[in-house]
Formats: sequence, structure tokens, C-alpha cells
Amino acid sequence: MRARLAAISAALLLSASAAQADGPSVVVSIKPLHSLVAGVTQGVSEPELLLAAGDSPHTYTMRPSEARAVRGADLIVRVSPHMETFLNQALAAHSGTRSVLTAAQLDGVEVLGPRQDRSQGEGADHDAHPGAHRRDYHLWLDPDNARAITTAVAERLAALDPAHADTYRDNAEAQRARIEALDERLRRRLEPVQDEPYVVFHDAYRYFERHYGLEAAGAVTPNPNQPPGAGHLQGLRERIRELGAVCVFSEPQFDPAIVRSLTNGLDARSGELDPLGTGLEAGPDAYFELLEGLADGFRACLLEAD
Repeated sequence: MRARLAAISAALLLSASAAQADGPSVVVSIKPLHSLVAGVTQGVSEPELLLAAGDSPHTYTMRPSEARAVRGADLIVRVSPHMETFLNQALAAHSGTRSVLTAAQLDGVEVLGPRQDRSQGEGADHDAHPGAHRRDYHLWLDPDNARAITTAVAERLAALDPAHADTYRDNAEAQRARIEALDERLRRRLEPVQDEPYVVFHDAYRYFERHYGLEAAGAVTPNPNQPPGAGHLQGLRERIRELGAVCVFSEPQFDPAIVRSLTNGLDARSGELDPLGTGLEAGPDAYFELLEGLADGFRACLLEAD
């Protein structure tokens, strides 16, 4: 009798555990992508974020626990092997290609080539790594790309977890509508600053700029992994003066002292932009708060009064 009761208890525990199962285990590299994924998995599971503290993917090193999470995940979502290079070793030990979703390779996602920019040198390549084929991978900052990523995540999860396929697809439809509404709102907010010249810390905003009719006059550093040379900074100061650049933007991940030295003695104001959402709480709202924050940052610094 006791053995039978133990067996029944074990069966009930297994049944309860199965009822509470969250679906596929999903690991996402950076906060903006994590937000888009979390919007699709709402009501089913919560994806794990690797760069939770807003660390730069250019210099990040995974902890052993994070490497284990990657190896054990059912789905890993990243931008590109050339963006999150810290993931490559762990993924090499991960069996199966279907379990990795690479945003830069998705249908409907546009990846920009290098900017031909006088302030950075002819053909300067932002985020260039060996084999990167000279591309800019800050692709999440284009709402059109975000919609395409949303769709692809939902379809991949539906294939991995057919029991929740309808939930994933319904969530994706709602998220695409929310992105479209955000897009229309930001277009109206950014229209007054479309002709204002400015300089960014590094060339991370081209997708956002192109989508909303903005264009940086230059970048403090062509490569965030390397400090800018004195000659580059002097040329940039001259460019700021010649163009009458209204603002020079720093980023929370990098030392703002360089930006302060650039604006010293010039009329340009200092502002801050963050392409990763460093201070935002991770979750389905983070992507929308990120783009709203960028629009607010541009307006606050480029307009005399907002």
C-alpha cells in the first residue's frame, strides 16, 4: 500500500511538473532582441538574457554558467556571429542548426554595408571582425527589421513547440501592430530634427537614422574596440565647427571624457544615446522604451527647447 501511494505521489508530481512546463528553453544575446522574443513568448515562457547588465557585445566574455545555458537551450537568438563573437565558442559545442536563429540571416531583415563617410575614412567598416564582410549589425534599430524578426521568432518557436503555436503567432501579430504604432509616433516626433547636424560616439545608429531621415556628421570612434587617434579627433573637431554640429552624443557603455574634450570650446551640446537599452528593465516593453529613448535623446539635444 505504501509503495502504491508513493507511486501515485510521484505520478502526480510529474503531472504537475509537466503542466507547469514553460515550453522551449530560449536564450537571447542582447536586450533589444530579448525584448522582441519575450513579446512572442508571453504566456508560455520567459527567455533568458545573456547581456542583462547592458554590457557591450563587442567586449563581453561569457561566464561558465551562461555557456552552459547556451549549450542546453532549445533556441538561441542572436544578431550575427560577427556581432556577438563571445557566443561562437559555445555555439560550436551546440548540436543542431535549427536551434540557432540569426537575425542578420532572416528573410525580410536588411543588413547595411559600411558607411562611406569622410569623417571616418573611405569605406570605414563599423564593427568589422574577420569574416564580417563589412556589415553594420545594429539592425534591431530599424522597426521594419524588428517586425521581420518578430515573425521569424514566432514561426521558429511554433515549429519547436506546436502546442503553443497559436499563442506565439497571436503574440507576434500583436507585437507587429505595436511596432507599427510606435513607428508612426516616432516619425512625427523626429521630423523637427531631421536637418540638424550631430556627431555620435560610434556609428551604431544608421538603421534608426535612415528610417527616420536623420544623418550623423561623423563618429567619435570608427571602432568601439579601439580608442580614436589624435588626428581623427582633431579632424572631427574641425568638422563639428564647419558644419555647426548641434550635439555630440556619448554612450553609457563608454568613457564620456572623449566627448567632453571634443565639445570643449565649441558651441555643440553633449547628449547621450544608448543603442542597447543599458538602464532598461528586460522584458517585452524594453524594445519600445529603447526606441522611445533614442527619439527623446535626439530631440532633447538637437532642439534648443523641447
